[in-house]
Amino acid sequence: MKENDIKKYYNKKIRELRKHNELYFDQSSPKISDKEYDEIKREILNLEKKHSYLTSNASPSSSLGFAPSKNFIKSSHRVKMLSLSNAFDLEDLENFEKRIFNYLNKKIDVEYSVEPKIDGISASLTYKDGLLVLGASRGDGMIGEVITENLKTISDIPQKITYKDFPRDIDIRGEVFIKKSDFSSLKNNFANPRNAASGSLRQKNSEQTKKIPLNFIAYTYGYFESKIIKKQSEFLKSLKKWGFKTSEHNKVLKTINDLENFHKNFEKDRFDLEYDVDGLVYKINSLDLQKRLGFTASSPRWAIAHKFSADSAYSQIEDINIQVGRTGALTPVARIKPVNIGGVVVSNATLHNEDEINRKDIRVGDTVKIERAGDVIPHVILVDLKKRVKKSKKFIFPNNCPSCGSETIKEFNKTTKKHDAVRRCTNEGYDCEKIAIEKIKHFISKEAINIDGLGKKVVENFWNLNLIRFPQDIYNLDYNKISDLEGWGDLSVSNLKYSIDQSRNVPLDRFLYSLGIRHIGIENAKLLAEYTKSITIFLNFVKNKKLNEFLNIDGIGETQIYSLKKFFENKSNYRIVEKLSSLLNITDLKVNKDGKLLNNTFMFTGKLENMSRAEAKSLIEENSGSVVSSVNKKLKYLITGEKPTTRKVQQAKELGIKILSQKDWLNLLD
Repeated sequence: MKENDIKKYYNKKIRELRKHNELYFDQSSPKISDKEYDEIKREILNLEKKHSYLTSNASPSSSLGFAPSKNFIKSSHRVKMLSLSNAFDLEDLENFEKRIFNYLNKKIDVEYSVEPKIDGISASLTYKDGLLVLGASRGDGMIGEVITENLKTISDIPQKITYKDFPRDIDIRGEVFIKKSDFSSLKNNFANPRNAASGSLRQKNSEQTKKIPLNFIAYTYGYFESKIIKKQSEFLKSLKKWGFKTSEHNKVLKTINDLENFHKNFEKDRFDLEYDVDGLVYKINSLDLQKRLGFTASSPRWAIAHKFSADSAYSQIEDINIQVGRTGALTPVARIKPVNIGGVVVSNATLHNEDEINRKDIRVGDTVKIERAGDVIPHVILVDLKKRVKKSKKFIFPNNCPSCGSETIKEFNKTTKKHDAVRRCTNEGYDCEKIAIEKIKHFISKEAINIDGLGKKVVENFWNLNLIRFPQDIYNLDYNKISDLEGWGDLSVSNLKYSIDQSRNVPLDRFLYSLGIRHIGIENAKLLAEYTKSITIFLNFVKNKKLNEFLNIDGIGETQIYSLKKFFENKSNYRIVEKLSSLLNITDLKVNKDGKLLNNTFMFTGKLENMSRAEAKSLIEENSGSVVSSVNKKLKYLITGEKPTTRKVQQAKELGIKILSQKDWLNLLD
């Protein structure tokens, strides 16, 4: 699909989401199922992940719901009511747990509080000195609608709590819903129980709300401080004691396999419940761990919603094409007979890599099961061997690049002691047409040079017209020739020229990222920029073959050094970088200069207590300090954890470097 078509499709999905958000949140009369609604959101997020130029304020990555209605008074949530990230299968759950262990820098025994994900309306209840003083809807996650009087009509919600251990100030959150049995008398007025609950809560007259049999189940808190309650399961027990209803299906489980098995059994029985559910919610049971793990921009790290049943369908593979990416990776894609999966017409499915094709024995002409479970491109789950034609032939993966004919290889991974699953073109420069085009697309992308108006489709068109062959050609375009092209008027040419001129000013880290060097992502580019300070110094490291010195940078390892060496061993790559550095104004990376650790360098040795290296490094950088990975004269503090490396401690003593315990270091930060 071409860039303009992708943008049109994306904007169409955004308009769909906006319309359904209004129907869902504001008018309480959704026209599609929750499954279809979730699918629209997933598709938008996946499009944004794949195409960096796609952005919208109405995207679920920016907006958490729908703006509160003008018909209600608004109230800001003291703690945001964030949405949860989703899991669709066992692999998603395993990755969820891995992310937790990686953040904590250790594998620990964890408990999960398991709760049904009730398909109702989220509400927040504020109690002060035991009295219900405010009730609010979720709204857009930051600001909700004040619906206190309507919520007071629900018998499940206590209006006064006299227990001595009840917090003096707390926001209790839960779900408002209507039982299936009660909905039978309302079904002529509402499409489903959720609509009925939403519409009832948004009545201007609470006497009308009182007529509707609403229920409330409490499941978490927003604003709340307690040194006594240590677990989510304990909080749920306290809620029950204080007079709130909680789900009878709440459980505490310990392993991912326990979660998966419980999910399978619960999904079979969910239709027998007295209310609608669309999944299960898993939360780290320890409230201290929840606090440490914190939040991403849109969801908590310590919780996930395990949705029911991914959408799937069967189709036939008409062809298998090999795509060549920016780093030379060869990706097989199945072209299938178009099939509707969850309301979306699918014609492509990823086959991942050569090993995956061989493992599943996927062939052209096969009937296969395609699944859409939040993937950017749907993927093939299995082959229906009963429908395989007798003359079908095993798919032979090419040993040569389909673009330039160069040899393809599977690199040996020194860490895993195995060859990579991905086969790659060995061409490192711009001699491979497909790699060159993808490199230029990366160069102009939003996170890199960011040239608005020079999208992927335009790059392909300019390549075909021989206007662009290398990134520097962008800054020597013949605008007179472009103005003669179909679809290019004076205004669009002028806008393109303006965007290109604006892109001449670029920070060093974004420039390094724009080069598209394998394993040098945004974060590694920042590390290199912070260390080298300027493009001149960076190129001196390259010219003098001193790239191994980058091993002193905490976060840069052998893999990154190998990629840098391979990239710059290609003389055309070096000439391109030199040419670009003369055409652009590459500025130094701006760093925070107001922190307590300004101009101080740190290094860690030994295992830190209750903190990962990533978390510790983040603390130092937030406070204007920097982290290095070797003991040298530039190091100011060596921070020692459990079982520090004796050699590093000895080196620090010899160089007069101050040695701190973890406690001493934390004292520097108060």
